[in-house]
Amino acid sequence: MEKYDYKGYQIKIEQDCDAENPREWDNVGTIICFHGRYNLGDKHNLISSQFNGWNELHEYIVEVLKAAIVLPLFLYDHSGLRIKVGSFQGLLPQGHAEFDSGQVGFIYVTEKKARIEWGNEWKEKSEAYLAGEVKDYDTYLRGDVWGYVITKDEENIDSCWGHYGYKYCKGEAELIVDDIIKQELKDNGEQLELNFKGEA
Repeated sequence: MEKYDYKGYQIKIEQDCDAENPREWDNVGTIICFHGRYNLGDKHNLISSQFNGWNELHEYIVEVLKAAIVLPLFLYDHSGLRIKVGSFQGLLPQGHAEFDSGQVGFIYVTEKKARIEWGNEWKEKSEAYLAGEVKDYDTYLRGDVWGYVITKDEENIDSCWGHYGYKYCKGEAELIVDDIIKQELKDNGEQLELNFKGEA
């Protein structure tokens, strides 16, 4: 939590402990994960014992589920969870073992669904968009979801929750204060104009 003064207002940034799982949003991609301890990704009826390894699951996603773009997902499990497209190899903090990470599933999209979203540009746009969905999910798993409360002289002015990323939440709160100040200046200017006309 952080509390600080900004242009005469007080901003308090707090972790959103009741954040919405982004996999409940209207996503383009579908995430299929298998893990012994965590329920990850989207709900599905597949069982890990149906497949003899990740390659067999990949084939099933392509051949049976008709996926056109399939990206591997890796989980890093050490004092919290991280998930990303591709391996964590070479990205782990010093002193953290590679065995703390490994493949956990896939994210995929069918050509039909991708074409609905991006038309003929679906091939160029799909991978980046799917990676963005995974990034949102990673932010959620890390607990990097926040809310702000704006007060002035102990009076609540505004609040909002569900901001993914601490810096983004802080920036949004400051933008709200900037807008409030602009509106105050505008209202004061209009009032001065009315007073001036009344005196004339």
